[in-house]
Amino acid sequence: MALVSTTATVASPSYHYDLLFPPARRWCCRARSRGGGGRRVAVVAARAPREEAAAENGGHSYEVESLIDRLSNLPPRGSIARCLETARHRLTLQDFAAVYREFSRRGDWQRSLRLFKYMQRQSWCRPDEHIHAIVIGVLGRQGPALLDKCLEVFHDLPSESRTALSYTSLIAAYARNALHEEARELLDQMKASGVAPTAATYNTVLAACARATDPPVPFDMLLGLFAEMRHDPSPSVRPDLTTYNTLLAAAAVRALSDQSEMLLRTMLEAGVLPDTASYRHIVDAFAGAGDLSRVAELFAEMAATGHTPDPSAYLGLMEAHTRVGATAEAVAVLRQMQADGCPPTAATYRVLLDLYGRQGRFDGVRELFREMRTAVPPDTATYNVLFRVFGDGGFFKEVVELFQDMLHSEVEPDIDTCENVMVACGRGGLHEDAREVLDYITTEGMVPTAKAYTGLVEALGHAAMYEEAYVAFNMMTEIGSLPTIETYNALANAFAKGGLFQEAEAIFSRMTSNAAIQKDKDSFDALIEAYCQGAQLDDAVKAYMEMRKSRFNPDERSLEGVLNAYCIAGVIDESKEQFEELQSMVTVPSIIAYCMMLSLYARNDRWTDAYDLLEEMKTNRASSTHQVIASMIKGEYDDDSNWQMVEYVLDNSNLEGCDYSLRFFNALLDVLWWFGQKGRAARILDQALKCGLFPELFRDTKLVWSADVHRMSVGGSLVAVSVWLNKLYDRLKGNEDLPQLASVVVLRGQMEKSTVTRGLPIAKVVYSFLNDTLSSSFHYPKWNKGRIICLKSQLKKLQTAIGSSNGAAISGFVPMTNSHLPSPGSKLYTRESQADNGSAHLTDETLVEEKESELLALIRGVRS
Repeated sequence: MALVSTTATVASPSYHYDLLFPPARRWCCRARSRGGGGRRVAVVAARAPREEAAAENGGHSYEVESLIDRLSNLPPRGSIARCLETARHRLTLQDFAAVYREFSRRGDWQRSLRLFKYMQRQSWCRPDEHIHAIVIGVLGRQGPALLDKCLEVFHDLPSESRTALSYTSLIAAYARNALHEEARELLDQMKASGVAPTAATYNTVLAACARATDPPVPFDMLLGLFAEMRHDPSPSVRPDLTTYNTLLAAAAVRALSDQSEMLLRTMLEAGVLPDTASYRHIVDAFAGAGDLSRVAELFAEMAATGHTPDPSAYLGLMEAHTRVGATAEAVAVLRQMQADGCPPTAATYRVLLDLYGRQGRFDGVRELFREMRTAVPPDTATYNVLFRVFGDGGFFKEVVELFQDMLHSEVEPDIDTCENVMVACGRGGLHEDAREVLDYITTEGMVPTAKAYTGLVEALGHAAMYEEAYVAFNMMTEIGSLPTIETYNALANAFAKGGLFQEAEAIFSRMTSNAAIQKDKDSFDALIEAYCQGAQLDDAVKAYMEMRKSRFNPDERSLEGVLNAYCIAGVIDESKEQFEELQSMVTVPSIIAYCMMLSLYARNDRWTDAYDLLEEMKTNRASSTHQVIASMIKGEYDDDSNWQMVEYVLDNSNLEGCDYSLRFFNALLDVLWWFGQKGRAARILDQALKCGLFPELFRDTKLVWSADVHRMSVGGSLVAVSVWLNKLYDRLKGNEDLPQLASVVVLRGQMEKSTVTRGLPIAKVVYSFLNDTLSSSFHYPKWNKGRIICLKSQLKKLQTAIGSSNGAAISGFVPMTNSHLPSPGSKLYTRESQADNGSAHLTDETLVEEKESELLALIRGVRS
């Protein structure tokens, strides 16, 4: 067991300098960044004289440095006498002490011992007691094997020359090696020899006994040593802060609260003021005894007698309460601190801010932060806590606002600050803010880390800005910040949301071949989602099986991915089995999983199963969210007062981040469409847009009016196209200037070049719906197979038709009304009608392409 010796130890001069003068921070606030480069140069220039002075005062002399170099390069049988020939008349015992300290720092006890034996034989440099003490310390640090040599060095010193210094050094050697009984015996020998111990001697023995574990030393024995110190007439043996802290630490380990209180009162009576370590030991003792409330009483008594504890005391008590989640008690410590006249520090507030955040009490975080700003200026660490708390809580825009507030308050962010903000921007899809933060990082001279770039890639991906995300990904390697597994997954997830499975495959191929990084569970989840959105359902299931073979345990997200594949394929039995597996894994499957099953039942006209599942959601006592969504689907929350509950649930889903929100809204829109609830679906879509989701959905320029549904579910895409067509109707009716074309984007990426894509679910259903609604006004262009367009000439015809309708009272091309829920046994989607299955408007060429697609799928299955 390592014990703390009270023998003086000299650390490296540079170590002390770093503590006193930490390296200049290179980042400054945006408000001060202009011209900041010159100021930073001035700061460095001002520090240079201090560094030179420190080197002169704390460094070794030339003779000492030369001797250390010569001894370090001396072979095992080399002559020490020759090393000292040229400097023997210029070296003092203090110089030799500096040499021993350097060897001690290196742990080079062999050279220390050789030099000591040489000095023993020389009259001009015979070691004094100080040298003996240092050598004993060097040998004692090497373990029990060299304790005999420590004794030899000690006995080399004449008995009449031995003082408390040499005895204490020897006692420390035994104490450091957990030999507390031997250390105590040496103390007795010291007294018997007539050498008076000092407080350092007793502290060394106390530390050895206090830390003994096999067996532990009874606390009464420690108090016995303490009593010896108190009753010793010599002033040099008076118990000091080290003595009390050693005893308080021992009491804390043993959970002796009464003894800790006694020691606290004794040290106050003796005029010894507790420090941070003292208070922490006291708090730990009472925490171990389960009586933290008594600590508050002690602090109040101290304040009443004029011994108000310092902020670190209250901080330690507050942290003890937070470790057990006692929020009210932790806040009470803050109020007591204020009442006792001890001003809280930034660290005090940080503890409570972090506690509130972990408990999800974000209003409490905001209120406490407002209070803090009136009491003490927030520092960088405080803002970092806030960024983590609000980022984890889903308040991504608030993180960005806080970052701007931080800059305006002239609090300098560090790289951790910027990383936390970038992560929040990534999860929230705030790509513009992410770019600004990245610009700030580079402007302030910091090098963006992989974590920062990952946030940017993720934010761009959530906005379907695939090219920009890929450019940011490649920019990392150019500046030497290598992508991590999280970066690859973020880019693959961006592709996955849009069904760009070929691009996702290419990214993971690059990851495994070029970066030698293997896929993890999140990588497989991204692949499964990419295949599902790209209608490569067999590949989705294969990716899941590969994940299992790679010994990754699937979580709820993984099982939902496979469930999505089965539901898109329309296989009811497999979907039910997967849903049951989800139910066995989690207490309540997510609303996403329920909506997938409801859509599957509706598309297959299994209305009895659908209503049973809806009733299961509505009567779920474990989740009010499930109850609200089920009631909304059934049309029970259409009035404004109840719809507020729906909006609350939708807003809460957005707190989970864009990744979850996209899947949540897609699943919800899908089920509403197949249940015939178009009006409610339009309201849900409007709420999704307000939350910042699907920013690519509706875009209008002078050249094109477009709707981009490539990231939506089948039902969601039909809802979005319906809303877009009605907007189109209003613009045509209002005689607005027509663009060159109107376009619906159903696919992005490499699949835009293939005619096979026309047979994919979203493309086929949207194409059929458009032409059912507007009588073959839309078609696939030759230049892009992922878009369905309507030329300006066709738009003019539609505009003319609307103008000649003689004021017929219609609200748009698609009536967005809520149908009555179908009764059990109704056949809405399984009638064998060409129009219903989406093939009414497919040409012979398209049917041939479908057959070719099926054949390719079969070949792919055989090869696998």
